[in-house]
Amino acid sequence: MEKLEVFQKQMKRLNIKAYIITTSDYHMSEYISDFFKSRQYLSGFTGSAGLLLVLQDSAYLWTDGRYYIQAQKQLEGKAIALMKQGMPGVPSVAEFLNDNLKEEDVVAFDGKTVNVSFVLGLKDKIKFPINILSNIDLIQTVWDNRPNLPFSLIYKLDMFFCGKSYEDKIKALRKELKKQEADSLLLTSLEDQAWLYNLRADDVLHTPVFLAYSLITLESTILFVDTNKIDLEVGKYLTDNEIIVKPYNDIYSYLQGFKQHDIILDFNKVNYQLYSIISPNNKLINKTNPTVMMKAIKNDVEIKNTKLAHIKDGVAFTKFMYYVKTNHSLQTKMSELSVSNYLQLQREKNEGFIDLSFSTICGFKDHAAMMHYSATESSNYLLNDNGFLLIDSGGHYLEGTTDITRTIALGEISSEMKLHFTTVLKSVIALSQAVFLKGCRGLNLDILARGPIWKLLIDYKCGTGHGVGHILSVHEPPNGFRWQVVEERSDSAVIVPGMITTNEPGIYLENKYGIRIENELLCVEKGSNQFGDFLGFETLTFAPIDIDAIDTNLLSNDEKNWLNEYHQQVYDKLSPYLSSDEAKWLKHYTRKIN
Repeated sequence: MEKLEVFQKQMKRLNIKAYIITTSDYHMSEYISDFFKSRQYLSGFTGSAGLLLVLQDSAYLWTDGRYYIQAQKQLEGKAIALMKQGMPGVPSVAEFLNDNLKEEDVVAFDGKTVNVSFVLGLKDKIKFPINILSNIDLIQTVWDNRPNLPFSLIYKLDMFFCGKSYEDKIKALRKELKKQEADSLLLTSLEDQAWLYNLRADDVLHTPVFLAYSLITLESTILFVDTNKIDLEVGKYLTDNEIIVKPYNDIYSYLQGFKQHDIILDFNKVNYQLYSIISPNNKLINKTNPTVMMKAIKNDVEIKNTKLAHIKDGVAFTKFMYYVKTNHSLQTKMSELSVSNYLQLQREKNEGFIDLSFSTICGFKDHAAMMHYSATESSNYLLNDNGFLLIDSGGHYLEGTTDITRTIALGEISSEMKLHFTTVLKSVIALSQAVFLKGCRGLNLDILARGPIWKLLIDYKCGTGHGVGHILSVHEPPNGFRWQVVEERSDSAVIVPGMITTNEPGIYLENKYGIRIENELLCVEKGSNQFGDFLGFETLTFAPIDIDAIDTNLLSNDEKNWLNEYHQQVYDKLSPYLSSDEAKWLKHYTRKIN
């Protein structure tokens, strides 16, 4: 019997009409450890975003535009219908339940893996009374040999790399709590806690964090964490900073006795099970964690170090690009997996390398049309002299986090491919050159990148860019670029100096090819006058953009000048770290175009 059928049999036994499985851990993380991959286990869909709704005789998967193609392929032959989130005529989960349930039906989920906003929204939008069962992890009953919760030792991040002490951060945080008329903060998001304490670990793949909860008041800080993850050095550090340590799961019993407080908690980040046990004697203030904005604005030390990280990463990527461009047409059998591994090896050679910042996306030809394609042994294309290779990758270094995408032309490409590549480049340049008044959001700026592509009546079904954490998550709010507000992304903040945001427009043609070029941008001050305070961007990413794929006739003189100046910087910054052959090649691939 199929996994899904076994699961549905359990639902019938418990009289559960609908069961919701999100893509989340207990902390609403974007990337999750294997223990929490329930949706993937039941559906076979491996994307990082999606919701599985299981009824007793049917199942449905919601996912966004990044994964339409991938989900369609991975759900093929399965009794699971694909719901293309955001497309016309596709209902939301709540709308679907309104049409497919009746009064007093039971809707169940593991409340530890569903955020408060989702549940309250569901209750509000369903037009008739239903029974919510939020304390049942039904997947546990059908998942044989389920992985254990992740375990890794916690380590300190030296001040040389983080630039600001826990003492300074907690003082600023408590000042912000007072400003927001609160006396407590329930902090559950892993990146916020790792940033606050200047601690890192390896509990989540490619995200150097540890599973924990924190309850912070104006007088005390309590860290709920598996104490076995704390060695003597970290234990002393926590004690010296007057951070009280309690076992990870004690947060639930502790909160039950926590009363008469004004607590800030982000309903998008706190799980429903925690919310449901908080005493009504507390005042709950639903706001974004103050730490989100605090960590988004990088300090001078973080910025300086991040620039060093990008030089290291640029060298690794250039060595990779040299290898691919000079060897792909030879007898050497190169594949999506082999070149992806080669790039990882180049990164690992860098001093201070910690880990990849996410699982590398490496797609050749039509595979590149799937924005978040992940090569497997069964899907692994061999490279040849005919098509685009798209590789989206990055690394965590002690100095900072990188995220870069390049699309590389292998052999001869068509005029259409050159048109689309050049258009994507024009989009990258337009946003890179933006000058804007203080107060602008990513929503105001997204059109600069999307405009050239929209002129072709083409759109990429995702945002143009996301915030980047500092040795934390490669995807971090509150900053981002997109053309419309997506509430659950929480990335529509005002863009301010110190924020780092990716610039990654693209064109994706199903069954043909995909193109993306991505650089990281640092928001900087441009000048102030009687008209206001003006801001702009400094490009942090340095690696060649494949001039073999450019139709120079489509670029304006201004665009050519930008590319020439950028490529000159690439050569100047990276060539000292390359072999003579690599440097000679880079000189050719960063030559001026007219």
